[in-house]
Amino acid sequence: MATQTQSRTRSNSRSSASSRSQATARTERQRKATAQKAAATRRRNAANRSRSAKKAAETRAQAQLNSLQVVQLQAERAALIPVGAALTARDALVEAVKPYVAGRDSAERELEKVGKRVQVSLKRFERRGSTGRNRALREVKRTRTRVERELRQRRNSAVRTVKQNRREAERQVKSTRRQFERQAKVARREVQGQAEGLVQRVSSIA
Repeated sequence: MATQTQSRTRSNSRSSASSRSQATARTERQRKATAQKAAATRRRNAANRSRSAKKAAETRAQAQLNSLQVVQLQAERAALIPVGAALTARDALVEAVKPYVAGRDSAERELEKVGKRVQVSLKRFERRGSTGRNRALREVKRTRTRVERELRQRRNSAVRTVKQNRREAERQVKSTRRQFERQAKVARREVQGQAEGLVQRVSSIA
């Protein structure tokens, strides 16, 4: 009996020790795995920071290069524009003088061309002047017609006003004259009546 109990105790002890060793082993593996993950994360972060720093440096370098290229292009333009203008003026002068120095026939032909261009320009100017003159004459006629129409309208309005005022004045004069004549008649009758009354009283007294 005692032997069986001791055997069970030793078996339980071995089982507990085995469980503890297995737990310890699992904890150690988990610790190692966590450490490996943390190390991998640190490596990734460091790599990302390194790429970002490299990219920022490349961007700054490209910006500086672009600025230098812009300055270089501006300097080249400032130097090339006067040269190009001078060469263009020279070419134009050479082309203009070439017909006159190539020979007498060439000079005569060029003079004929110039004369024709002058005649064409003069005719164009003449047409333009004629068009402008006709337009100005039409505008003057329209203005004169409008002014004359306005003057006629104003004159007719003034004549009508004068006639209306004259008729009104004549009516007032006639009305005043009729009133005066009526008043004169009334006064004359009153004077005649008074005179007749006075005659009668004198006659009665005599």
